Amino acid sequence: MAEAKSLPEDVSAAEQLLAEGDYVAGRDLATVIFLALQMGRPLLLEGEAGVGKTEIAKVLAATLGRDLIRLQCFEGLDLASAAYEWNYPQQMVAIRLAEAEGSGSKISDSLYSGDFLIERPLLKALQPHASGPPVLLIDEIDRADEPFEAFLLELLSDFQLTIPELGTVSADEPPIVVITSNRTREVHDALRRRCLYHWVDFPTLESEMKILALKVPGLGEELRDKLVTFIHKLRDEDLFKQPGVAESIDWAHALTQLDAVTLTPDVVDDTLGSLLKYQDDIARIRGSEAARLLAEIQAAA
Repeated sequence: MAEAKSLPEDVSAAEQLLAEGDYVAGRDLATVIFLALQMGRPLLLEGEAGVGKTEIAKVLAATLGRDLIRLQCFEGLDLASAAYEWNYPQQMVAIRLAEAEGSGSKISDSLYSGDFLIERPLLKALQPHASGPPVLLIDEIDRADEPFEAFLLELLSDFQLTIPELGTVSADEPPIVVITSNRTREVHDALRRRCLYHWVDFPTLESEMKILALKVPGLGEELRDKLVTFIHKLRDEDLFKQPGVAESIDWAHALTQLDAVTLTPDVVDDTLGSLLKYQDDIARIRGSEAARLLAEIQAAA
């Protein structure tokens, strides 16, 4: 991990911070990140899957030299998985040992102490860290159930968690909180009000070329230009799932592995599985449609 750094003092410094992590960002994103860091507010990032929302938290942790604590949300996520749980097997062992030693009546006071507490991501994020407040990534909050959002409100408002058996655990310094959503459902207004908000859109043609130049440096310039142009044309098609930046990078890596020097209909047909992840989309584009898009690119060159 890089040496811990202080928070950026202005928007330009935030832009530089992202650039150090090879993240291509506009000034609007750099501005909201700067404000979230300076104001100590959680940052809610929404956008299509694969546009780089999760990567923002990773880049912040890496460039600021902070620990990254990630909570991957899913349906049925509960307190035990997200915040803490008691180590019941270890508690039972302690009870049996105390009974064997004849001190069973005294053990009850120590069963619910830190010795038997298993910290999960949310509680870990409130604890002191040698490198400073960590980056807490709450990823894909829209996959969790709505009641879990209600549980998060105390954490996001006061950066504390209440454990009935122990009391309230508060952060000495608030963690840097990044929440992402693919908007498969709407996030509740109560959570939105506690955050600064930014919509992460698909990058422009120029930005995506810069991204691939950074992430796949072995990709030839001509191939990169045609690849990105093809992907942007695909995003205008009626697809079930438009390819994100993550898929662009995967496709670029795949083409370099095949030593491709340009895009041809056969190359596209053979590698569409690196770019599109649904068979209906692949069947729609493969063949004549891919050839048509490539012909349009060639005609505009």
